[in-house]
Amino acid sequence: MVDIETAREIALSLPGTIEGDHFGLPSFKVNNRIIATLWVKENRMMIKLPLIDQAMFSSFDKNVIYPVPNKYGGMGCTFFELSSVSPEMLRDGLDTAWKKIMGKKKK
Repeated sequence: MVDIETAREIALSLPGTIEGDHFGLPSFKVNNRIIATLWVKENRMMIKLPLIDQAMFSSFDKNVIYPVPNKYGGMGCTFFELSSVSPEMLRDGLDTAWKKIMGKKKK
């Protein structure tokens, strides 16, 4: 289990990551691109993963990690249920999203 503050700390521990607002949700950006949003009321975090990684993480337990159930899920947006996910798994997801953005060149 991960609480909201721990999820925030893990996200902000990634180099160059800053917190901001995204339509009323705390968001975490690197290189001006969102890697995650924190859904405080729902006690979950959305992490933007490459689709192949989304499939891998979701295979762990579809009740804990799963694609966002709309068009954004098909773009890699993945929910991590904080009440059930381990800190290590959340960190791995955030690290994967961070690496994907850092591997892209700035425009």
